[in-house]
Amino acid sequence: MELMKTLLRCVGQYKKDALLSPLFMTGEVALEVVIPFLMASLIDIGIDGGQTDYIWKMGGILSVCALLALVCGVLSGVFAAAASTGFARNLRQKMFYNIQTFSFAQLDKFTGESLITRLTSDVTNVQMAFQMLLRMAVRSPLMLTLAFVMAFRVQAALSLIFLAAVPVLALGIYLVLRHVHPIFMRVFETYDRLNKIVRENVRGIRVVKSFVREEYEMEKFNNISGSIFADMSRAGKRMALAMPLMQFCVYGCMLLIAWIGARLIVGGAMTTGQLMSMFTYAMQILFSLMLLSMVFVMIVISRASAGRIAEVLRAESDLTSEPGAATAVPDGSLAFRAVDFSYGGAGGKLCLSEIDFSIAAGETVGVIGGTGSGKTTLVQLISRLYDVTAGAVEVGGRDVRAYDLRTLRDEVAVVLQKNELFAGTVRENLRWGNEDASEDELIRACRLAQADAFIRALPDGYDSLIEQGGANVSGGQKQRLCIARALLKKPKILILDDSTSAVDMRTDAAIRRAFREELPAMTKLIIAQRVASVQDADKIIVLDGGRVLAVGPHAELMRDCVVYQEVYHSQRKGGDFDEEL
Repeated sequence: MELMKTLLRCVGQYKKDALLSPLFMTGEVALEVVIPFLMASLIDIGIDGGQTDYIWKMGGILSVCALLALVCGVLSGVFAAAASTGFARNLRQKMFYNIQTFSFAQLDKFTGESLITRLTSDVTNVQMAFQMLLRMAVRSPLMLTLAFVMAFRVQAALSLIFLAAVPVLALGIYLVLRHVHPIFMRVFETYDRLNKIVRENVRGIRVVKSFVREEYEMEKFNNISGSIFADMSRAGKRMALAMPLMQFCVYGCMLLIAWIGARLIVGGAMTTGQLMSMFTYAMQILFSLMLLSMVFVMIVISRASAGRIAEVLRAESDLTSEPGAATAVPDGSLAFRAVDFSYGGAGGKLCLSEIDFSIAAGETVGVIGGTGSGKTTLVQLISRLYDVTAGAVEVGGRDVRAYDLRTLRDEVAVVLQKNELFAGTVRENLRWGNEDASEDELIRACRLAQADAFIRALPDGYDSLIEQGGANVSGGQKQRLCIARALLKKPKILILDDSTSAVDMRTDAAIRRAFREELPAMTKLIIAQRVASVQDADKIIVLDGGRVLAVGPHAELMRDCVVYQEVYHSQRKGGDFDEEL
């Protein structure tokens, strides 16, 4: 019941259509049930009685009833289509809006592949079920009831045949559906895995081709696709058992009605017209049962989808702004106070442990450490992409949890390891940082990020098109565009998470020099693998195994920190070093 309430809230402005569809369907059913009764009178009185005037009269009435039934059916279909498509639109919209509020932890839980399936296939299943409920779920029980009442009125004894057929058919359908539902639940989970495989293959197609792994990828796809085929075939075979059972009931009832009805006509207890109407009512009753079984099947299929959709709609972000949260960040000072963090929450394995340091506003701070030392995790806590497990992160002298979330993230610009550009022009991508930025501000940000020169070299300059994911620019160019986009926010804190790894050392040095000369008031936190990228920072934080090993300027770390010395000398020997321009 709670599941239905959650979904029906999304009907929204389409409630009128959702109410009118079953209303017109009721009119269509009522007229269809009346027509056999009128037809029986036409046969018994008009044809058998030889009354031509009565035939014309009843023929006219029947024509009007048929026309009205047609109009009601068409209107019911039109309103049902409008309501179901509008319902699906609202579902997708509310799901998408809710996903935008999710924390990284929630996105990790649901996974991108699963969310895509829920927004597409699951919504389509629920849309079809909703449309069927508006029409068939109203038509079938109503037709079943009214046709049985009319059949009972025509010939009470003969109508008892239906009472014997209905329980048999209902029990058979129930047993079939009971075994089919778990299969559909499993299929939708498999669809998530299929989406993951396709998404990975499309995004990494260059790697697949360079390593000649097409056959391996096709085998993976065929295995998961074959699993879906096997489950859907199994479900289809079990559902197919319902059709022979329905046909058995339909033809069995027809034979009994014909045999008993013929004896009643011979005995004078029933007329020819009444027998004809009983045949029609028999078809209506049993056809309604068949439609009702289809409704149940659709409900079974959509039930799994509905649950998955409701799970997203009900999910509330675990990162929210407290009432009365601060709406201004005074400065770019930063402090970690005995911070512990685990992706698994309290009791989980700690990725960061006892992190404690402070940074003054306007300082340039480098963060260096081996793979898996917690560098990226560290900076994600600053803009509350995740919340600390213990301790506190402070920005501007205040716990980040005390700020309005939008305010905090507007003042903390992050250029992550995985840079993402969107389909559109260079200018449109840059304006993600500030949609109201002037042309001069765009150019200045690009010059600071050392991106202006290569942008002007593009065919249409700042109006050149960027393909989805930035596929038509190099890794270094993508990084510089993302840095320029972050600078347009004019944040108090700028975080570069290994975001110059794809640029050459000369360009990297030029970017650092521009930051030092042009952005002295902005706090800059630079995560890097290369010592050369951070050696001129005011201080450098050395991480190892999720702990702060040392904090200090380059010269001090060269004197006191063995790990830093080892990294420095290994990179210098390997040639991974540059002299400041």
